[in-house]
Amino acid sequence: MKEKRNHPILKFLFIILLIIFSFLLYSRFVSTSGLKIKEYKITNSIITDNINGFKIVHLSDIHYGSIINSKKLEKIVDKINLINPDIVVITGDLIDKDTKLTNEDRISIINNLTKINASIGKYAIRGNHDYNFNEWESIIVNGGFTNLDNNYDYIYKDGYDPILIAGLSSLVDKEDVINRFNKLNNNINNSKINSIYNILLVHETDFVDNIDISKYNLILGGHSHNGQVRLPFIGAIIKPKESQKYYDEYYKLDNTDFYISSGLGTSELDFRFFNRPSFNFYRLNNK
Repeated sequence: MKEKRNHPILKFLFIILLIIFSFLLYSRFVSTSGLKIKEYKITNSIITDNINGFKIVHLSDIHYGSIINSKKLEKIVDKINLINPDIVVITGDLIDKDTKLTNEDRISIINNLTKINASIGKYAIRGNHDYNFNEWESIIVNGGFTNLDNNYDYIYKDGYDPILIAGLSSLVDKEDVINRFNKLNNNINNSKINSIYNILLVHETDFVDNIDISKYNLILGGHSHNGQVRLPFIGAIIKPKESQKYYDEYYKLDNTDFYISSGLGTSELDFRFFNRPSFNFYRLNNK
């Protein structure tokens, strides 16, 4: 009798299917778990001694209702409070567009945001997903955050010269971003207050090429997730619209430091790969 042999093509297909299945399981259940805190030291000689060591926590793309629920948000808040930040910022997409937001969800988000401790202030801008929810602003405000959509504030530490923090809401097109930014800058110029350090919050990152960012020392952005799915030695393989050019963790644009959060939740599909949920933690230093 002839010995039966498995067809090599079938073996090959089985291995390929096994690899794909393992990739999907890992991306869905392993890479979306845990929480990474990415810490950065930002050095600039213009930082004065009174704000040396100033601590900023940067959240983005929480996408509540995706992989982020009330319990996970509570754990994120606990991690933030261990840092004792001076300010906390959210650069958009607090809620995922596909979330069926219940009153219980709304109360849970507010309660968790309220528990975030920041010694000076908490600020948020709207992301493109947030436009699906009329409740966004009330959630932000009731959570103790200042809505910084196309607006600005001055941060005073120990009564010294202020830090300027400004924000642009999620944008539609090039003309839109130019108009909003020009109006924002005119309002800032009319305030006639001289700041020692300037911070700009944005959601979509590629729009920075359409505006004059020269007066801003630090830009914090979101939207890209740094590529929700990344491959070793290659980097991001999926980049959303308006984050095709600027999607990685950091860029130096002339004299401006530009940091982009990889986000906490997921968008479209509940998968992450080589890119665990995270938030950024910055320290401002003068040397």
